[in-house]
Amino acid sequence: MPCPGSRWRELFPQPCPLIGVIHLGPLPGSPGWAGDLGGLEAAALTDVEAYLSGGADGLIVENFGDVPFWRGSVPPETVSAMTRLALAVVKATNRPVGINVLRNDALAALAIAQASGARFLRVNVLSGATVTDQGLIEGVAAELLRRRRLLGAESVRILADVLVKHGAPLAPLSMAEAVSDVLERGGADGVIVSGSGTGRPTDPADLEQARA
Repeated sequence: MPCPGSRWRELFPQPCPLIGVIHLGPLPGSPGWAGDLGGLEAAALTDVEAYLSGGADGLIVENFGDVPFWRGSVPPETVSAMTRLALAVVKATNRPVGINVLRNDALAALAIAQASGARFLRVNVLSGATVTDQGLIEGVAAELLRRRRLLGAESVRILADVLVKHGAPLAPLSMAEAVSDVLERGGADGVIVSGSGTGRPTDPADLEQARA
């Protein structure tokens, strides 16, 4: 079985790929929904153009405007809207596109990826348990990897957060333990190390520990 790094390099052969995040506006059913899905698609495609012109190697589509986020499964209207928008993004580029369904609906993300042609997922809590502003979120590795096999979607790669932002592990966990768990026991193809919140810098010491 190839190591996680080699599986990830099938998508991004360059050592330091730049992945631009397309933060979708509020989708149908969310508190901020403005009733214009076409406008959200146009805004997403504008972001695609900007990222590609700036040299991005890949893109990821995320329902960032849907605050407050669901702790687990999102409703069908979110899945259908994200599928439409993800399909538009995939059609607009020949670079890898990923899906993140906040806060942690990895099964919905996999379904959207399979339907739209997206090639990877971001999963905030793949293994372990994390206390967040949505409450306690538990890892979904067992369900996700089995569903990926059932759908014949092993080519869809999984990028998993470790010690995810806007959260804290339920029990104390070192960076080394978190990385080992998510790769070896959770089946991730790569890991994300971030700061404590969106837009906050990543601690270089965390990066060094994760790489080690």
